Amino acid sequence: MDNFTFQNPTKLVFGKGEVKQLSTLIPKDKKIMITYGGGSIKKNGVYDSVINALKGYNITEFGGIPANPEYEVLKEAINKCKAEKIDFVLAVGGGSVIDGTKFIVAGAKYEGDAWDFISGKATVKDALDFATVLTLPATGSEMNCGAVISRRETKEKYAFSSTHCFPLFSVLDPENIYSLPQRQITNGIVDTFIHTMEQYLTFDNKTYLMDRFAEGILSTLINIAPDLTSGKKDYQTYANFMICATMGLNNFISMGVVQDWATHMIGHEITALCGLDHGQTLAIVFPGTMDIMRKEKKDKLLMYAKNVWHIDTTDQNKAIDLVIEKTENFFKSIGMKIRLSDYDIKKDVINTIVSRFEQRHWNVGENGIVTPNKVRLILERVY
Repeated sequence: MDNFTFQNPTKLVFGKGEVKQLSTLIPKDKKIMITYGGGSIKKNGVYDSVINALKGYNITEFGGIPANPEYEVLKEAINKCKAEKIDFVLAVGGGSVIDGTKFIVAGAKYEGDAWDFISGKATVKDALDFATVLTLPATGSEMNCGAVISRRETKEKYAFSSTHCFPLFSVLDPENIYSLPQRQITNGIVDTFIHTMEQYLTFDNKTYLMDRFAEGILSTLINIAPDLTSGKKDYQTYANFMICATMGLNNFISMGVVQDWATHMIGHEITALCGLDHGQTLAIVFPGTMDIMRKEKKDKLLMYAKNVWHIDTTDQNKAIDLVIEKTENFFKSIGMKIRLSDYDIKKDVINTIVSRFEQRHWNVGENGIVTPNKVRLILERVY
């Protein structure tokens, strides 16, 4: 187990009807900007619940934050914050809205171009206070300090993080996700699953407790996925899904752990270039990462096979083959496609992605073991 420092300042307010606590969690003198996406919160009742809980507050709004939050749109929100002297932002939505809001609150306290945080020209020194009302479990953004931002004009998608970008609190009401389309539920399952695997499937670093935590999340997702994708609105199922997504990426299961994130880095390029949903890219890329990196990840692949999928064989290669197959079948069972060609993506996109990795001198994964050539092999494996 590696040395680590753990601190997560975000307060979770979990359960049915807990949006009512907003009036006790946000000081009355704050000028609030509510951020949201395409407007679904105004159809499913979440918006009304938030507004009712904030009666008497000075409120403005900024809607239209897209999936894969775009720099060009977020820049407008930053300008609005500055012009209207906003001092508290409430993100009401899923990971895209929350990620975008992190960029907004950081940019609102910065005199330069907030893209500097993405390009590495500047680091976040301060940010507006903000909180979230979660409507889509997936990214864990409601309890972490990271975000992923896209730039339309250059077809780029990059992550940034700052300790100034932890939400002060997040309200998680499982009933808020009852109206989600099946595609978003499925994406959320895969995103949570792969977040967990990126922190688990590296090498045996003797992080026994964190490994068991991670396996618990994975097993829970596998067990509840049939009910989540059946259309049945069961509160306890949705509650377990919601907390899995949050715990999958809030630094809790990564204490002392060596992490990977190659699948995400490759997936971001597919989204930027081809427009696929983030969850769709992960379902494609991850089995290829498991297969191409099987030698380097052998110990953890065997642990995953035994403890999560209960594969019992002394033939190690067979166990690894089986666990990759079971993972792919799990994705397919919830309606995910697992090949680039399933989306009619041309094979030349592989050259483009590999070229980007080469130009950026990116060796990703644990200890930089996923080289541009490995990226090519992974993408060819999943084409």
